Amino acid sequence: MASRGLTVLGPTGRARGPATATGRAVCPYCGVGCVLDATVTDNRVERIAAAPGARPNLGMMCPKGALLSRVFDDSDRLTRPMLRKHKDEPLRPASWDEVVGFVARRLGEVRATRGADALAWYGSGQLDTEASYVFTKLFKGYLGSNHTDTNSRLCMSSAVAGYVKAFGSDGPPTCYDDLDEADTFLIVGANMAVNHPVLFNRVMRRKTDGGDRVEVVVVDPRRSKTAERGDLHVPVAPGGDVALLQWIARRLLDDGQVDESYIAEHTTGWAEHRAYLESLDPADLARRSGVSDETLEALAATVRRGRRLLSLYCMGANQSTRGTDKNTAIINLHLMLGQVGRPGCGPFSLTGQPNAMGGREVGYLGHQLPGYRLVADAKHRAAIERAWDLLPGAIDKKPGRTAVPMFEAAARGEYGAVWIACTNPVVSMPDASTTRRALEATPLVIVQDITRRSETAAYADVLLPACQWGEKSGTMTNSERLVVRSEKFLDAPGAAKPDWWIAARVGRAMGFDGFGFADAEEVWDEYRKLTAGRPCDVSGMTNRRLDKAPLRWPCRSTRHPGDARRYADGKFATPDGRARFHTGDLAGPVEPPDADYPLWLTTGRVAAHWHTRTKSGLSPELSRQEPDPFVEVHPDDAAALGLGEGDWCELVGRRGRARAKARLAATLRPGVVFATFHFGPSYGKGVNLNDLTNPAFDPASKQPELKACAVRLAPSSAPPRREAAA
Repeated sequence: MASRGLTVLGPTGRARGPATATGRAVCPYCGVGCVLDATVTDNRVERIAAAPGARPNLGMMCPKGALLSRVFDDSDRLTRPMLRKHKDEPLRPASWDEVVGFVARRLGEVRATRGADALAWYGSGQLDTEASYVFTKLFKGYLGSNHTDTNSRLCMSSAVAGYVKAFGSDGPPTCYDDLDEADTFLIVGANMAVNHPVLFNRVMRRKTDGGDRVEVVVVDPRRSKTAERGDLHVPVAPGGDVALLQWIARRLLDDGQVDESYIAEHTTGWAEHRAYLESLDPADLARRSGVSDETLEALAATVRRGRRLLSLYCMGANQSTRGTDKNTAIINLHLMLGQVGRPGCGPFSLTGQPNAMGGREVGYLGHQLPGYRLVADAKHRAAIERAWDLLPGAIDKKPGRTAVPMFEAAARGEYGAVWIACTNPVVSMPDASTTRRALEATPLVIVQDITRRSETAAYADVLLPACQWGEKSGTMTNSERLVVRSEKFLDAPGAAKPDWWIAARVGRAMGFDGFGFADAEEVWDEYRKLTAGRPCDVSGMTNRRLDKAPLRWPCRSTRHPGDARRYADGKFATPDGRARFHTGDLAGPVEPPDADYPLWLTTGRVAAHWHTRTKSGLSPELSRQEPDPFVEVHPDDAAALGLGEGDWCELVGRRGRARAKARLAATLRPGVVFATFHFGPSYGKGVNLNDLTNPAFDPASKQPELKACAVRLAPSSAPPRREAAA
């Protein structure tokens, strides 16, 4: 990298010899996008520190980031390509030439005999932008398959659908600087203290600096670590979010808090939405929300006092069959108040992964093309076909299958090949048994990862060794649209290669032009030019500029500084330039408790772990904090079941069962249990929580309802038997 470059130091600190170097890269965990500095000696990371003063973390980092050096202590690190030509054979080491030739030949055979629709790719919001772009180009442009989706579908797709419905475009209108200027924080379905701690530190700093003028409201069925530090906890019932948000909207209307001038000048659909709000019974909304009248009145008073409302929301608002409705209900509040595009206010979705934003920008979801284009739009397809030098009609006009239907189709034997990169769907997909059946039924399963410990790797016919953090250069976009460049400061072990390199090598082996990239910088240059004039315009972000400093999009020219906020002029990305009100559905989750399954199960993350623990599980320090799968149970529910603190118990649902240790927690609503999804078969047999979760999904966003399903709980006589996944 040309940016800061790698500083090479000798024993005395003088620049000589290869012994010690420093490098800078984006943290591979959450969507905050923290920039970290690594000190490297003899190709081993000795120290991790927050980059002083660098955006976006401004010298802060969380324990997972501080312990990133542990991710290199993987005895199961994948360092060589491996393949088997038949399902009944064991995997064996192979050269890159052999494995690339094999993959290229098999993909070509599937395409020729079964058609492009028999090919699928499932990726990750942890892939850098360059990798996501090359995969999108390979599958949608050259293989002709739009069946590309990623774990971002499980993460942020309801936020995407909400922004598109209201503003005409994906991408938040806000930035992290708004955390320092808001006077009212409405945190909905986001445990920021655990999952976005660097941002939550800024919220708390703002609270300290602003005193009583700054208030923090946390909406969550559980009194989370975030709720404990807020001013008001609103313990909404599972599925009661839309009713609660409509109750707030109705109160704003009744109290005359609506900015009629802003609405008239910058929005459409207000008359219909106002009539809808007036038709609702506030008492019925309160009942549906599950929140007491006293708490609702306190909530109304807090919102009424505020002048700069910043809403922060994450999986609790997204992972639902009503996720899009929750998102648009939040956005409606800001449109009613005229608080969009102004400092310190607006709707702000918190991205779950480090490059989920960047992946959406390059078009890796099944309905997308690069630059926030859509495969269903003939003009969008034609523009990309010209850019990629393809014949007209080369890109299929039908959107590809999204995550849940993709694995369901694979379980029915509808794919000849599935390529999985940088994710572990055997543990993370809802109704995980379907994912296992899908991989068993697919003739060719390609898994591209850094480790053989991934539960998904156990199903692979081809294993492709990828570089990880610090071993490659690349670009990521964080939650505030800040595009940050990472440096390569480590040599990858063995034959591991960058993800973009692997996809491009297969493209060349299949005889496709357009994959002769020399490095990641060439990939970025090709991609950024495709965004010119688009809502997510990064065309002004040259490699040289990104090497010097991060930039927010839109960034329309090589002299443009990047916009901190969107829609500051009141003009939106809709055909008429106006934001749109949308009326949501008050329906709750599709699987409520009943006599057989009397408890709500909601799921979430813990501070010590990340996704399915393939990285964080390598840290002894983090594993000591959370060594075992657990389920939180209200003491009243636990007493009725005969469960005590630390007892192993079994959760049983309509699709499966899982075991975990009981934790008694009065911070929950009675009738609700909370469990983590981090633990899979690599911990032990029968602990995969996603064997229970519901694959039903939002009709607009196609995001599954991972946050709510019905279960029963019973004591278990023995802990799960630990066994290796692969």
